[in-house]
Amino acid sequence: MNGVKCIRKKRSNMPVFRIDELNKKDGVVVTICGWLTTKRVSGGIAFLNVRDGSGEIQCVLNKSKIGDDSFEKSIKLGLESSLSLTGEVKLNPRSQGSVELEVAKIEIFQAVTDEYPIGKKEHGTDFLMENRHLWLRSPRQWAIQRIRNQLILGIFEFFEKEHFIKIDSPIFTPSACEGTTTLFEVEYVNGSKVYLSQSGQLYLEAAIASFGRVFDFGPTFRAEKSKTRRHLTEFWMMDAEMAFVTHFENMELQEKFILFLLNRVLDSCESEFKLLERDTAPLKKIKSPFPRLTYNEALDKLHELGSDIKHGEDLGNDDETILTQAFENPIFIEKYPADIKAFYMKRVPQDEKYALCSDLLAPEGYGEIIGGSQREDDYDTLMKRLVEHNLPVESFQWYLDLRKFGSVPHSGFGLGLERLVAWICSVPHLRETIPFARTLYRVFP
Repeated sequence: MNGVKCIRKKRSNMPVFRIDELNKKDGVVVTICGWLTTKRVSGGIAFLNVRDGSGEIQCVLNKSKIGDDSFEKSIKLGLESSLSLTGEVKLNPRSQGSVELEVAKIEIFQAVTDEYPIGKKEHGTDFLMENRHLWLRSPRQWAIQRIRNQLILGIFEFFEKEHFIKIDSPIFTPSACEGTTTLFEVEYVNGSKVYLSQSGQLYLEAAIASFGRVFDFGPTFRAEKSKTRRHLTEFWMMDAEMAFVTHFENMELQEKFILFLLNRVLDSCESEFKLLERDTAPLKKIKSPFPRLTYNEALDKLHELGSDIKHGEDLGNDDETILTQAFENPIFIEKYPADIKAFYMKRVPQDEKYALCSDLLAPEGYGEIIGGSQREDDYDTLMKRLVEHNLPVESFQWYLDLRKFGSVPHSGFGLGLERLVAWICSVPHLRETIPFARTLYRVFP
């Protein structure tokens, strides 16, 4: 094989330990398996840093202990060679509180001889994205994806505690939640046109009459021709819907949700934040209640801060950045003009020019992470909204049926996972928050 030499495939019969278990194994002989990240040789001693997915450890190889042949093979290994090492765990005298492995035996699965493409030198973003399959191995990307994983686990834990049922929404949909201009159109197997889902919301609304509280979590797709740091064409969305819940109760649950997720990652991801050099002090300051501004109050604040946004315009990325930099907590912007919001949002009873909706904006300039609203529950009013938005009534007849048989006040919201990860990790662009980013010009690898 080009650039790769397979030396041994058989592994020691000893049980394999994870590296993150070894801090409590001082003096114990263990076997680990992993990949070589760095190496340093000084005379008859070699220092190999090895990672296994759970962590990284320095492995000390003494020529006199492992033999000349094994030592010579070891110091010739290229970065990302895969190997198994057996030895005694010992406190690392050069790093307080950590351990190292004093190796007695090394077995090599694959010896890499080619130069690893991603080195310590600076690489451009295009190069790194082109080599995303390898870039994922870097410590920074490892930390981001582990935090993402904890947030995903936290989403499921929170909704379990709040008595929600997970409902799986379809990815192929015959119609759109908010028009079809930014959707991917697909020819279905029977020749009809369908769309890749931009949200599971409408289907979740059907489920609340059976289960009361429901959520979904999965990939969604939007064909916006946008190249901003806050946009992906494929991303992961969590949608929740709740029967007998008002707009204000909806915001209260969102606030509780975000605080739960924050506390979870702050408790479980200390080493990941340290590796990212993420200052967690701003995250630790976040407390209830979150400020709530109406759309009109937000515009007044933005004008004070120098924005030229006009009434009736949606908040752009720059406006959200300016606004959130003025607050330590996430902030709710509520009651947007109904004309710039979706057809299914209920109107403010006292002034129907505005919708009972809110966006939750993350601080530190990160902008919107959640959008939610109370849903229109009246059949005739919803029919009127469909016509006003020039949407095909026949495609939404099933959705209208929900207002004919036991309609109730209900609300819901959607969380963009990548935007949440970007804020919590302090990552400037969403492309690093998802394992393999799909953007306007990138579908490789």
